[in-house]
Amino acid sequence: MKKKKDIKVLLVDDEVEFVDTLAQRLKMRDLLVDVVYNGEQALSFIRKTSPDVIVLDLKMPGLHGIEVLKEIKKSASEIQVIILTGHGTDKDEDEARRLGGFDFLRKPADIDLLVAKIKEAFAEKVERAMTAIAFAEEGALDTARKIIKKEE
Repeated sequence: MKKKKDIKVLLVDDEVEFVDTLAQRLKMRDLLVDVVYNGEQALSFIRKTSPDVIVLDLKMPGLHGIEVLKEIKKSASEIQVIILTGHGTDKDEDEARRLGGFDFLRKPADIDLLVAKIKEAFAEKVERAMTAIAFAEEGALDTARKIIKKEE
């Protein structure tokens, strides 16, 4: 199992000073952190490398955070997404959860709460992966059993 230092986090927010400061605070808590400043950069980033957890702002120039979330869930559904916004409504929260967002936090969020949510999101990602592997192995076992029975 990955140590906390191995949890790869991508921060996506157009407020440069805020997100750079947040990145430093998360790195001090032993997380691996990358930063991009808009939705297009986020989608480009995940085509090259796959973070475990994305902390995503909603209101950014270009692509809105909800649109970015939709694209992430289409192309890389295993990535956990936490919305962190100062402008989100209850409707935004409902939509983010419906689209598969892990959690929805409002700025300013307590750093310890955010770290806890990142760890929870990562743990759920690992659990889903282990479940998928177990189902795949069970399917392979079933296939092998059927082949053996045919040969008998």
